[in-house]
Order: sequence, then structure tokens, then C-alpha cells
Amino acid sequence: MKKKFIIIGGGAAGFFAAINIAELNPDLEVLILEGSNNVLQKVKVSGGGRCNVTHACFTPNELVEFYPRGKKELRGPFHQFNTGDTMEWFENRGVALKIEDDNRVFPASNSSQTIIDCFLESAKNAGVILKTSTRVEAIEKTADKFVVKTSSENFTADYVLVASGSNSKVWNMTEALGHTLVQPVPSLFTFNIADARLKDIPGTSVPKASVKVLNSKLNEEGPLLITHWGLSGPGILKLSAWGALELHQKDYQFEIEVNWLSKKFETVLDFLKSERKKNSKKQVILRSVFDEISKRFWEKFVIAVNISFDTQWAQLNNKQLEDLAKQLTQSVFKVNGKSTFKDEFVTAGGIDLKEINFKRFESKLHPNLFFAGEVLNIDAITGGFNFQNAWTSGWIVANSVGN
Repeated sequence: MKKKFIIIGGGAAGFFAAINIAELNPDLEVLILEGSNNVLQKVKVSGGGRCNVTHACFTPNELVEFYPRGKKELRGPFHQFNTGDTMEWFENRGVALKIEDDNRVFPASNSSQTIIDCFLESAKNAGVILKTSTRVEAIEKTADKFVVKTSSENFTADYVLVASGSNSKVWNMTEALGHTLVQPVPSLFTFNIADARLKDIPGTSVPKASVKVLNSKLNEEGPLLITHWGLSGPGILKLSAWGALELHQKDYQFEIEVNWLSKKFETVLDFLKSERKKNSKKQVILRSVFDEISKRFWEKFVIAVNISFDTQWAQLNNKQLEDLAKQLTQSVFKVNGKSTFKDEFVTAGGIDLKEINFKRFESKLHPNLFFAGEVLNIDAITGGFNFQNAWTSGWIVANSVGN
């Protein structure tokens, strides 16, 4: 009788591990247990439906810098299976990939379905058994095996991989096995802001802004996007990841200062003074003098400093120019809550990393109990890094079985 390897969770880490386990260990029976009717739903919505597979950072010591939690622990694993290995894995299975200007890696098809189809076909070819609508209700350890109790039947397994992502019920089951849970809090979220300067211009973006949380050390740079509810974009998402714990402690009530141009106040003020000379007879509100700021957004700044519609540049005094420069480089906004980024949900928190052997991604408490992906207290900023953690951990688990 074949030994049995059960994987809890039909997501990215679970499928990637299952395929590699089955291919490397044909003597094992590999089962994926998924509580819902559908698998790989997070893959489907990631990257705006395109699936941001990984990030073109090929040096482990540089790659770990994108992980607010897990940096130290992932350095060794990334030397075993890195971005280049991920790209080769997919390309060997017929998935063409492309590197975009910001170094994010996507399937050339621009469709996450390409990755899903690759996983489903590879799993089928490797003999992986998939059981959907099979909700795990308990994990029990016997002398040398595990009993995985589900909503439909019980399974006895020689090996178990927990790859259930941010699933509180499964986290509770691992606590029952003696593991410690670092209380999860949201990461990668957008900021809710009700402010006239952002009203009625959703979809407006700037290519590079600086954002800092006032009364803290948190600050980030990157593109910003104005939404119906406030602010999003890579700059905000990176800030939310690095500040996940601190912003949770603040109950998501805080102030941010935004430099929309990532330029010094003095530089912007000098530029505005030159515009006053050059465009003296033109109305201030009619045209944005910065390529980074759209006309509609420029109007918001002009209105915010009480410059009337018919005011000409020559009529502006130095105080008005200073106020305008301050709006462009030191805008303060009150954040009142958060929103999930699209349909993607990432958490800071999970299984305490001190209880994991990262040479194998195996529990230090129970041999043959493995963890992969976001179930661990590991998370990254946006850009394909969370998936890279899933691929690396799944691959190392597969190579640890029987060794």
C-alpha cells in the first residue's frame, strides 16, 4: 500500500507542492483537500486577473528585502529555489512568461487562467487526487501517522502539508497540535480617506509619490492611485505591508503626508515662481504645470488653497505660491479605516516561525508535518513576492519527503 501525503488547501502553495511531491515521489498517494467547490481562486484574481507569478529579482539577499516578515528565514530557502527556478518551472510546462518594466513577472497570455490550467493539467498528469467540498475539521497526531477529519470522511496520512493560507479554522487546528499562532492582522490594504481633494476623480494616478505616516517612522515611495474610497497603488500597498502591525495598533486611524511629486518643497516653489513669470496672463486653474499631475487633479490643489477660477498667474502672491507648493509636496490626509486590495487578501501573522525547520519547512514539534505559503507568519509587499514564497516553500517540502 502506498504511503499517503495529504495537502490541506487547494491554493497556490498547495498545488505547487502537490505537483512536485507527486512527480518526485511516484510511490506516494498525494491528495489535495479543499473546502470550497473551487480551487486556485487567489491565483485567479491576483495581478488584476493576470497572475503576478513572481518578481524578477534573482539574488536571494536582495529578494528577502521585500518581506516585512520572514526575511531572515527565507534567505536560505531562496538559495535553494529562487525566482529563476520558478520561471524555469513554468516555462518547462509550456507557460511563456514576460518581465514587465517594473520587474513583475506575468504569463505572456496576460491571463491567470494560463497558470490555473498549468496547475490542473500538471496535477492530473502527476496523479494528484483532488477532493473539493471537503472541509477539514480536525488534524490529530497518532503514534506515527496523522488523522485528518473532514466534513465527509476521515483520512489517515503519513505526511501532512498545511497550505491553507489565511484560514483561521485551520490555524486553530495547528494550535491544537501545540503550535503557536502569531495573531494575524491585515496586510496589503488601501486607505479610506474622505477628502474634497480626492473627491470625484477616481482613477487619477501619479507615477511617483512619497507617503509617510505622521508620528511614525513609516514611509514609502511609489505610484499612487485615487479611488472611490481614498488612496491605493503600489506606494500605499507597500506602506500597508511594512506598517501592518503598527497601523493595526492605531485601529487604522492616522494621518499621512503625501508628496505627490517626490520633489523638495523649495524646488517646487521655485518652479511655481518661474511659472508666474512665464505664464503671467494665463489663468492658474486652466492647465497643470506638472506632467505628473492631471488637469483635474491640478484643479483640486488650486481650489484647496482658495485660488479663484479667474485668477491669473501674475496675480498670485508669494504666500499663495507657498500654499500651492505645500499642497503638492506636503498634503496631509486623515485616514479613517482600510479596504481590501481588490479581491486579494494577505495577512501578517500565522504559525510562529521559531517552530519551523526552514531547511524542510517542517514542524519542529511533529515530524512529517509541513507548512507552506501564507499559513506561516511570512508576508511580502505587492509585486509577486507572496507567490514566490509559496513556490519556494512548496518545492522545498516536495524535496524533503523521504529525505
